[in-house]
Amino acid sequence: MNNASRLFFALWPDDETRQALTRIGQSIADKECKWVQAHNLHVTLVFLGHVGADTESLLKQSLADINAQPFTLTFDSLSYWTKPKILCLTSLQPTPQAAVMLADALTATAANCGLHTDTRPYTPHITLARHARHLPELKIEPIVWRAEAFCLVESCTEPGGVRYKVRQQWPLPDTNPG
Repeated sequence: MNNASRLFFALWPDDETRQALTRIGQSIADKECKWVQAHNLHVTLVFLGHVGADTESLLKQSLADINAQPFTLTFDSLSYWTKPKILCLTSLQPTPQAAVMLADALTATAANCGLHTDTRPYTPHITLARHARHLPELKIEPIVWRAEAFCLVESCTEPGGVRYKVRQQWPLPDTNPG
């Protein structure tokens, strides 16, 4: 696909959250994993795949109709997913309804623009390492992530590996202040 970008919607961490995530990765002594670089840490909302410029433009225009509120995710568990062989942070708590509604709205917007996305229920997680072989024993301090915006992110292949670049960010307006 010429002139297509590999895109996804994500939550992007603030500096404090990114530093906390980096400290967790540094506390794990497993050298066999391929650790996600600190600047790439995020929470995927919807993976879109290769998207042409016209579809991307339509997608951005369609986002004006998204009505979502800020929410908080608490990542309190280190998990190992065997099939993709990743170490990730997950939550033992139910996913907040506002997070599910945002992921569902973004999925519907993508579908309306002709894009096919994952149909599994939304499960927020933060990938810390790829090519993992086991779950290390580590007690982690919960990471509390306040989602006040979502981003359209591009996955760019560079000589040193993949780098994620935020293309655009949309705030989640707090309609229930106080």
